[in-house]
Amino acid sequence: MAKVEKEMSFLDHVEELRWHLIRSTAVIFFFGIIAFLMKDLIFNKILFAPKDPNFITYRVFCMVSQFFGTDGLCIDDIPFKFQSLAMAEQFSVHIWTSITVGFIIGFPFIIWEVWKFISPGLYEKERRGAKAFIIISSFLFFIGVLFGYYIVTPLSVNFLGNYSISDAVERNIKIGSYISLVRSSLLASGLIFELPIIMFFLTKMGLVTPDFLKKYRKHALVIVLVLAAVITPPDIISQVIVAIPILLLYEVSIYISKIVIKRELKKSKENA
Repeated sequence: MAKVEKEMSFLDHVEELRWHLIRSTAVIFFFGIIAFLMKDLIFNKILFAPKDPNFITYRVFCMVSQFFGTDGLCIDDIPFKFQSLAMAEQFSVHIWTSITVGFIIGFPFIIWEVWKFISPGLYEKERRGAKAFIIISSFLFFIGVLFGYYIVTPLSVNFLGNYSISDAVERNIKIGSYISLVRSSLLASGLIFELPIIMFFLTKMGLVTPDFLKKYRKHALVIVLVLAAVITPPDIISQVIVAIPILLLYEVSIYISKIVIKRELKKSKENA
């Protein structure tokens, strides 16, 4: 038997949202504090790893390159050094990186809070899909973060770290600039991989349909290529590598949209 929800006023919704945000923020800070205390692991073992020519991504690219009889994708060095030019720069980088790590680790809980906020507007049967929603959303986000770390970040670091307009310019990179690049790569990739979830809700809201997504597939391709150009170095190989999974996610979104439409039609017939 479906539970009858008490109708809430606008202020009640605002108050409910406030507590969801408070709990989500508390979780982010909790994991952020843990990340803050694990400075050596976060920075030396994880964030600075893509600068090492022996990073696994570079080794895989090199093996692929050698398989085709060339060393074109093999690298021996990424010739730049980190530097800190402001008194509080390293502390600021440490704080914001810890918060970012807190957000990434706490993402499943944040999604759970989002679900609890929107669930009163869903049918009882749809509310039972809470676990699936949280698991799938978190899985896609973490896959996106890993994609950003192992693909987008190394491509960007290698290209930008080796790019030079003149030998007269020394490659000394501000630590804040490097960490900002890594953070944006991880978060952007994680959120982009949420595309199927976004399309699921847009379809349920009646804002998109499978036919709409198919009709504008070519337009989506252009947008994806532009997006890939924004989050990757301006070379065609990097853009293609990033664009492929995004296009696959778009096709998955079309399939998900079809399923949602079929279910909605089935409900309409049952209620008729």
